Amino acid sequence: MTELPPGLMISAPASGTGKTTVTLGLLRALAEDGLAVQPFKSGPDYIDPAFHRAASGRASFNLDGWAMGPALLDAVAARGAGADLALAEGSMGLYDGVAGGGATGTGASAEIAARMGWPVVLVVDASGQAQSAAATALGFARYAPELRFAGVILNRVASARHERLIGLGMERAGLEMLGCLPRRGDLVLPERHLGLVQAVEHPDLDAAIADYAAFLRAHVDPGRIRAAAAGGGAARPGPLPAPPAQRIALARDAAFSFTYPHLLEGWRALGAEILPFSPLADEAPDPRAELAWLPGGYPELHAGALAAAGNFRAGLARFAETRPVHGECGGYMVLGAGLIDKDGARHEMTGLLGLVTSYAQRKLHLGYRRAELAAPMPGFAPGAALRGHEFHYSTILEEPDAPLAHVTDATGAALPETGSRRGNVTGTFFHLIAEDA
Repeated sequence: MTELPPGLMISAPASGTGKTTVTLGLLRALAEDGLAVQPFKSGPDYIDPAFHRAASGRASFNLDGWAMGPALLDAVAARGAGADLALAEGSMGLYDGVAGGGATGTGASAEIAARMGWPVVLVVDASGQAQSAAATALGFARYAPELRFAGVILNRVASARHERLIGLGMERAGLEMLGCLPRRGDLVLPERHLGLVQAVEHPDLDAAIADYAAFLRAHVDPGRIRAAAAGGGAARPGPLPAPPAQRIALARDAAFSFTYPHLLEGWRALGAEILPFSPLADEAPDPRAELAWLPGGYPELHAGALAAAGNFRAGLARFAETRPVHGECGGYMVLGAGLIDKDGARHEMTGLLGLVTSYAQRKLHLGYRRAELAAPMPGFAPGAALRGHEFHYSTILEEPDAPLAHVTDATGAALPETGSRRGNVTGTFFHLIAEDA
């Protein structure tokens, strides 16, 4: 058994309320107070955990009720063992999830909070309303009676009068106000089409997070937040995912950065050696590796540099002659024959697969994926069922190779993005989270 710390779920009625900046500010403020704070992200987001790590100094992990079975959820939660407090950031609105078909639940943040016994801190955007903000918060507090509710942090409050009016509503509703954040136009993180820019790209991330922490301290009492934490207790975690090889050459730079932290943690825990290489720096995979893995990221922003990286392309081709190569989403596109950028210019990719994708014909592909493998993929035999998530704006123009899997969405509907295989090379548009429990 593993002892878990008490925790909180920072959530909101909807996306765009400011819960990420609130989470980052609280993580840093509590860490500055000498606490070991373990961050988590509810749902399949692969950008926010890097910001959490920068704020707290500890690796952040995803907790996903749709993709992860109970044993894996417990194994990931156990990453917080030894911490003083767990702080999880929700995704979308508190109760937002898919219709069903999950390994444990629908993927909603409320389910994770209830499973872990974490009370919810609801971040409410008070713009354009006063006492009505309390009605919104009261509805969220009562919607699921089994869910513990710590209180409300109001964001984007316009004035002292505005705060007093909202306070009247919260008092009437019997809800605790844990803080009121004044409206401040610069309290935002830069974004691009998949959400926030990557943490490594922020021009001065540490200073920005320190600013968020100071702003939170001025308007929220971190001690009250800590006192509201609950849950934790003992858990019997299962294993983290096993590595697909013992020596893995992992592409890692600004074009390839979307790898779920629990996967890397599991690979290392079972003795796998991760050998990073940078395609943008024209590096080839380490010849000592048994597998080359190209994760997702933003290859479309670096397509010209990748097309010109002759050493990377030649080295990857040599590697693929004798050993497996796998790509996810952006990595899959780079394994293909060509990538057309948003301006319509075609860039030649590695050509290890025949895939051609286009950002000039922009279309959103978003959601959970379940895949039943028709052929082997590194770490998995034919017939294995995998769960993952897909999020990109590229359109398939050509996908001529043999399909890798039968892929369905969260409702069970079949999808045309089946992935590809050719020789030792495989690729998928979904990012692997876990084998089906």
